[in-house]
Amino acid sequence: MASPLQPRQEDSTPNPPFGDPNHRPIIERGAGRVDVNERKIINGGGADVVQLWPIKHKFAWDAYNVGNANHWLPTEISMQSDIEQWRSQHVLSEDERHAFKMVLGFFTTADSIAANNLVLAFYKHITSPEARLYLLRQAYEEAIHTQAYQYIVESLGLDGTEIFNMYREVDAIYDKEEFILSFNEGIFDPNFKTGTLEADQKFLENMCVFSLILEGIFFYSSFAVMFGFQRLNKLVGSAEQIQYIMRDESNHLNFGIDMINTIKEEQPELWTEAFVDRIVTLVRKAVELEYRFAVDVFPKGIFGLNADGFKQYIEHIADRRLARVGIDPIYGSSNPFPWMSEAVDLAKEKNFFETRVTEYKTGGTLDW
Repeated sequence: MASPLQPRQEDSTPNPPFGDPNHRPIIERGAGRVDVNERKIINGGGADVVQLWPIKHKFAWDAYNVGNANHWLPTEISMQSDIEQWRSQHVLSEDERHAFKMVLGFFTTADSIAANNLVLAFYKHITSPEARLYLLRQAYEEAIHTQAYQYIVESLGLDGTEIFNMYREVDAIYDKEEFILSFNEGIFDPNFKTGTLEADQKFLENMCVFSLILEGIFFYSSFAVMFGFQRLNKLVGSAEQIQYIMRDESNHLNFGIDMINTIKEEQPELWTEAFVDRIVTLVRKAVELEYRFAVDVFPKGIFGLNADGFKQYIEHIADRRLARVGIDPIYGSSNPFPWMSEAVDLAKEKNFFETRVTEYKTGGTLDW
């Protein structure tokens, strides 16, 4: 079937990346209509990436609608109690203040890194129109999250220069973000194209790192710290914003895992034993990095959290991420923080956003 979108002949490749400035898509007048069976997450450009209908990857369309229904803004949430508690000399210990700033310092740039990857790596090579539609929504949500961290910093009167530069100045944060960014090498190259086994595995590896590790492990472990404050009725305005952020990130995580599993189905040749071993190795490295971060966050331990207990929690969620993409657990660790279920609710994570939304829900009516 002739493709409605064709690159210029002199730049012809097996799968030109749409959005590449070296390839100007043109409309082929009178081309045949889209065959939904030709739609794929990657390497499906022949099925017309600008035509949403017919929808093949329903999980992406559902994620898009959920994201729209759960729209919120940080300024809808009062920070008055947080301001009073932060100014008081009797509510928060120095260890608690340190932990809060460390986690906030990680968050401030992590969402920006995720957004850059969506716009500069994922979107360019994804050929499912409905998946591309959700990626645009996800990128907007990452921007809202960055706004939330700025809102918290500004409300509490924190030194923004200190918080926003922690990824450069605090080794434990730098190491995590440098680890994540290292997987952009090659993918961000304007000459990178999917369509070969090596390139497709590199792209899938990038997706696994950003979905399973950044969003699934690094974010979730920091969520746990913030909800520790909420459990003691401390910094509840900040924690409420983190709840909304976690709600969004849970949707991002589920979408990313659905993307990985769909690519596995559409191109099973990519999911080799060697590739699985590589993902397991990367998850082990991520758990090690997150434990080092925990040591810096909890040098003495706060509200029942310490680095050793936190390591068990990190291992627990790492096993869950691996299981979601069909890889056997490697740690066998149980959840050491049962109180976390009220905020994170790991047991219901897979169904977190699968409830059909029938009305618009703003941030002021959190219901999940």
